[in-house]
Amino acid sequence: MADEDGEWVVVRRPAEKDWWKPTVDDGGDDDDDRPLKVVFREPAKHWTDAIPIGNGRIGAMIFGGVSTETLRINEDTLWTGIPGNYTNPNAPEALTQVRKLVYDGKYAEATAEAVKLSSIPSEIYQVLGDIKLEFDDSHLKYDVKTYHRELDLNTATARVKYSIGDVEYTREHFASNPNQVIVTKISASKLGSVSFIVSLDSGLHHHSYAKGETQIFIEGICPGERAAPQLNESDEPKGVKFTAILSVKISGAKGKINVLDDRKLKIEGSDWAVLSLVASSSFDGPFTVPKESKKDPNSASLHALSLVESLSYSDLYTHHLDDYQALFHRVSLQLSKSAKSILGKGPLGVKKLSKNNLFFKGTKDDTISTAERVKSFRNDEDPSLVELLFQYGRYLLIACSRPRTQVANLQGIWSKDNAPPWDGAQHLNINLQMNYWPALSCNLRECQEPLFDYISSLSINGSKTAKVNYEANGWVAHQVSDLWAKTSPDRGDAVWALWPMGGAWLCTHLWEHYTYTMDKDFLKNKAYPLLEGCATFLLDWLIEGPGGYLETNPSTSPEHMFIAPDGKPASVSYSTTMDVEIIQEVFSEIVSAAEILGRKQDELVQKVLEAQPRLRPIKVARDGSIMEWAQDFEDPEIHHRHVSHLFGIFPGHTITVEKTPDLCKAADYTLYKRGEEGPGWSSMWKAALWARLHNNEHAYRMIKHLFDLVDPDREGEYEGGLYSNLFTSHPPFQIDANFGFPAAIAEMLVQSTVKDLYLLPALPRDKWASGCVKGLKARGGVTVNICWKEGDLHEVGLWSKEHNSVITGLHYRGITVNANISSGTVYTFNRQLKCIKTYALSRAASC
Repeated sequence: MADEDGEWVVVRRPAEKDWWKPTVDDGGDDDDDRPLKVVFREPAKHWTDAIPIGNGRIGAMIFGGVSTETLRINEDTLWTGIPGNYTNPNAPEALTQVRKLVYDGKYAEATAEAVKLSSIPSEIYQVLGDIKLEFDDSHLKYDVKTYHRELDLNTATARVKYSIGDVEYTREHFASNPNQVIVTKISASKLGSVSFIVSLDSGLHHHSYAKGETQIFIEGICPGERAAPQLNESDEPKGVKFTAILSVKISGAKGKINVLDDRKLKIEGSDWAVLSLVASSSFDGPFTVPKESKKDPNSASLHALSLVESLSYSDLYTHHLDDYQALFHRVSLQLSKSAKSILGKGPLGVKKLSKNNLFFKGTKDDTISTAERVKSFRNDEDPSLVELLFQYGRYLLIACSRPRTQVANLQGIWSKDNAPPWDGAQHLNINLQMNYWPALSCNLRECQEPLFDYISSLSINGSKTAKVNYEANGWVAHQVSDLWAKTSPDRGDAVWALWPMGGAWLCTHLWEHYTYTMDKDFLKNKAYPLLEGCATFLLDWLIEGPGGYLETNPSTSPEHMFIAPDGKPASVSYSTTMDVEIIQEVFSEIVSAAEILGRKQDELVQKVLEAQPRLRPIKVARDGSIMEWAQDFEDPEIHHRHVSHLFGIFPGHTITVEKTPDLCKAADYTLYKRGEEGPGWSSMWKAALWARLHNNEHAYRMIKHLFDLVDPDREGEYEGGLYSNLFTSHPPFQIDANFGFPAAIAEMLVQSTVKDLYLLPALPRDKWASGCVKGLKARGGVTVNICWKEGDLHEVGLWSKEHNSVITGLHYRGITVNANISSGTVYTFNRQLKCIKTYALSRAASC
């Protein structure tokens, strides 16, 4: 449509969440226009002060310097190494000895012997390099009071603004997925004021040069092994090769570009400049040796650049917004404290008040940095900061995981240097899984596709590891992996390296994807074959123990030791609770999938049905907690960061409030005993667990625990917390808690099975007294919108876009009703869960 000046503007389709409108006024604001910004008042001093942007494959960290600026660039296929051999022909002999020691009760000796089952370490995530901008000395004298840096989550755009005299300078940065380019626009309020020098650099072996007057190329190679070799002219490069091209456009006839030192570009006297960065590598999948790859990163980068060179900045930005907002705007969250408590405290700059308003929001001064807001959260418990961190997690998932990209690693796609913490590798005993917890409930199903591609790669390497190491069929993956889909145990102590349940846990994501989407083709063609291979391995891995149970042996509870009966510390025993819970989950899922696909009589399924009742039951310890190991061993670290033995509650489903109340009571005490301290990801796992137990007070306490501003110069003194750019801290930075946070919030507001829907099961009514959440997903293919007021449900809207759903139980505070949800129809229920309105897209009708 055309605006009043005759210019054409883009009118986007309404987001799915906006199909439903509550009958009560929710505050009058368009959700998409509400500010969601991470704000800074100064340039970044540390990497964790910088702003992350990404298009799923390429990421940048924007520091916002004034006289000099750095954009640190990552590309998700740049890793050390080449495809490896993830088998150990000596493992079967060691396995036999470890199992004997375990059944002889010699747990410390079994732990020592299990080191012989370890293998090669994972490879390491690498940094592509830096875009460096150098401005003239006048920028050293900028007006500090005018400096503003922000990340706008609504548009996935980073901005930097400052003034020098009467000239305001602006930089805008975004990472476009549809055009596969990182774009920077530098402009000024006074014509001819944009002058700077730009260059590309890298810490990897590389060559950088200018081509013509508008392009800079950087060509490099990653080390072919963890320890970087010293390359000389006679060495043959073995690692992943890469090329990045930076293209510069400037405005007007007055501006000019010169080449400096054959590798830098100097821009002078322009009105504006637009920088476009494209990048490609020779990586052609985890099974192709880089030097044999047919992918030429140079020609691929040139092709990518050719597709954007004819596009204006406005075109690129429009494509970016259309793509990003189609995902991001699916979900909105508005939270508010009690109107009574706010009104009782006097004027707070309230926007507008009426007897119908759900929300009483004070105005937010965008001169206040987000870091200052985090600092004050302990006292003001500002719900809008919870909203911001919830949406920030969704933003990061969109930015680091898209179809046809690599799976999100321990830091998403962002890394500071070529020796990141824990190699930046994919860790399969919680961290990789947590990265994808919000994908389904928070309505970003497409962002999960790289995970399924990765599981497929693991299954190929994992079948070799299973056959050689364990003389088993099917496939297996252990705790630490990498770009090359490593499936063998890592090098190191058994307490963390020996954990063959990583692949099995990942397989539960396949079933969850089906339950949320009801996509039978996905279940048949993608999920079921992988579940088959996983279940086949688990059946072979289980052995009959002395008590007649089918046991896992050796078995560890991730990263946690115990004190054996002889007083010695150990980590290797048999049938840890987490092993059993994961196996229960996978077995239940493949039986359910087989029933849907008409394969209930398959030999494999029959074997699973026979094995299920022979698994060791979950037991309660003497002190009333869930036992972590098959025996009630002494726990030397009761506040350990992992809560592995509670997997059956979340993300699993074998322990539930309705079906296993006694185990839930024990789980409640287990969490209480574990304590509230721990890294960010641990806090978010605990928040989700408390939510599943319908304990709103403790779920909120864990949410609040994350709001602790971490000083990067003293980060070792912290347990969890947030950096100034809202990255979550272990410490150091790990991205998993950024994803665990929105997943936990969603779990507090909506829980579901395919047949049951629980509304506001762990809502902290005294903290978020009123609110609206729109666009969350529930199992059964249902979209859920909820509004509540003064701690009580007001209205709920449900619909299924593609599937007819039968919700046998719609639950809210003791009220349960049945609901038949027909595709294409929106249903609105009131606080008594009575249907008060239906709305088909073509017509309206009453219930």
